[in-house]
Parts: sequence; C-alpha cells; structure tokens
Amino acid sequence: MSNAKIHKSWKIELNEEFTAPYMSDLRSFLKQQISLGKKIYPPMNKIFNAFNLTPLSKVKVVIVGQDPYHGEGQANGLSFSVEKFKKIPPSLQNIFKELFDDLRITSPQNGDLQNWAHQGVLMLNNSLTVEKGMPGSHQGKGWEKFTDSVLKVINKKRNNIVFILWGRKAQEKCNFIDKNNHLILESAHPSPFSAHNGFFGSKPFSKTNNYLKQKNIEPIDWQL
Repeated sequence: MSNAKIHKSWKIELNEEFTAPYMSDLRSFLKQQISLGKKIYPPMNKIFNAFNLTPLSKVKVVIVGQDPYHGEGQANGLSFSVEKFKKIPPSLQNIFKELFDDLRITSPQNGDLQNWAHQGVLMLNNSLTVEKGMPGSHQGKGWEKFTDSVLKVINKKRNNIVFILWGRKAQEKCNFIDKNNHLILESAHPSPFSAHNGFFGSKPFSKTNNYLKQKNIEPIDWQL
C-alpha cells in the first residue's frame, strides 16, 4: 500500500487510522497474500484511488459499495466503477438504466466513473481490496474499521452531504450518520437480484441534485 496515492486532506484526518495496529496487520496480510502469488484487486497503487480523486473538502456525495470487482483488470478503486474498455458489470448497467430513467442521460460507453469522483462523489467500498475470483475474501481483515472511520470523519467535518446507500449492508454501515445535517437516500441494491425491489424508480440522481441546489451547492453533472 506504500505506493498508493491519497490526497493529503485524508492523510491528515485519518492519520490515527494509518498508524493504528490494525492497519499494520492489514498491510502484513496483503503482503503475505501477494507473496503467496495471489492476485489482489485493485492494483496496489489504486487502493486509495477514491481518496486521491475526491479530497475531503470536495466531497458532496458518498456512494457506499461492498468490495471491489474481483475480475481481471476491472477494479479501479472506486465503488461500482470499472476500468475503461472493460465490460460494464450488471450492477453498473442497472445504475445507468436508472440514470436514464431519472435524468434521461443515455448509458455511457464505458464504466469508468472518475468524472463523478472529480466532482465530489466519493465512491467508497466497505473493503478496499479483494482476491481475484473471491468476492468478500478480504472482509473482516480491518478495512471495515478504516472505512467506518472515513464515514465518521465526513459526518463530523462536513455539512449537507448526500449519502446514497444501496442495499442493507450499506444502510447498516451508515446508521450513525446525522440525518439532521445530511441527506440519506436509501433503496435496494442495483444488483440484478434486487434492483426490481426498489432500486429502479428511486431517482437518486435527481434527488441528490435537488438537495444540493437547495443548499446552494453546485449539483453533480452525472453525464460521463
């Protein structure tokens, strides 16, 4: 993780986390997995990509995912996002369907969501790494503690943030968010297994922008 880029604003706020024993254990775990020849995603230099592209002071929206895509070359450090020229995964296809239904923005040709990140959408996974072909393989290794701390920093240090929580796990992770100071948008997960249970028709993109405009904050251009 030593070569992973991360904006200095996050380094300052999360200094205690980066120096905590659990983070040292997590580094050792990842080094061990790599030494055993296991493929870890995203690449080590992109583990903190979300924090590098979206400084704390720029955060307007937080989208919480579970863990990175576990297919070859997919994950790029942003939840739900994939590298350009990779096939768009089913959950992201459904996100784009809802984007069209909500704002009539046609589906992009690729699934790289960096444009959102640059505008202040922090796309945060619960676990920041995963083993190839093994979804959930790095759960319980320490990432959850780290990402909980990230969310607590945003809740405390920022005002009028939109938290977009798709699925029960994301909703449980954010149960400490101050609803009087932030907007929480909850729905089913965009996965093909659950999207028809309330994700489709939830209009998270227009609701986000309406709230930001009410707070005199520049809305997100969701066009990719």
